[in-house]
Amino acid sequence: MTTSDIKVLVVDDEPAIRRLLRVGLSTEGYAIREAATAREAVERLAEDLPDLVILDLGLPDLSGQDLLRKWRAEALNLPIVILSSRTDEAGIVEALETGADDYVTKPFGMKELAARLRVALRHKLQQQGEKPIFQTGELSVDLVKRIVRLAGEEVKLSPKEYDILRILVQHAGKVLTHQYLMKQVWGASADVQYLRVYVRQLRQKIERIPDQPQYITTETGVGYRLREAE
Repeated sequence: MTTSDIKVLVVDDEPAIRRLLRVGLSTEGYAIREAATAREAVERLAEDLPDLVILDLGLPDLSGQDLLRKWRAEALNLPIVILSSRTDEAGIVEALETGADDYVTKPFGMKELAARLRVALRHKLQQQGEKPIFQTGELSVDLVKRIVRLAGEEVKLSPKEYDILRILVQHAGKVLTHQYLMKQVWGASADVQYLRVYVRQLRQKIERIPDQPQYITTETGVGYRLREAE
């Protein structure tokens, strides 16, 4: 699929934002459709299913959170990237836990947004046909053999450290909330401090400078993001 084949539905009640996205993303080669309300968004999806949705949370007729919740409850399997002026950690976490693929705050840079869209689209393709070996920089993870290497040298991880890295690899480029990671690794809610300890240990093993991580980065108050594959 080329960029020009990718249809993006922009759901935002601000005409200036829609115009900015239409011009900026069209330049990137995306085909843009627009909706100013939740009702219009539902109608646009019924008419022609897009490949990705950019969703504002502050819609006039229904909150973006509720629309997102509705779509995920209906098993709508599309990448959805939130674009909102809300910067509070609770709002970001709620959107991600509800099923958003990523969250970009206003004001935003077009290059950053375009990069986040590529990650969301790439993640969908990976889910459809996941590659067994992940590579980014000097870090490689063989998901079949469960072997982790840094610059060709095997790195020994504990089972919990590997589980955390495996989940991050499967969602590379996406921010994963603390709650999501804890549920995946421990099977239930756990003290977030456990997660922080294991991530710190993991960084000690796979980062050249653990205090300045280039692979596992922190999204303050939200969770962690693994650098996408190269």
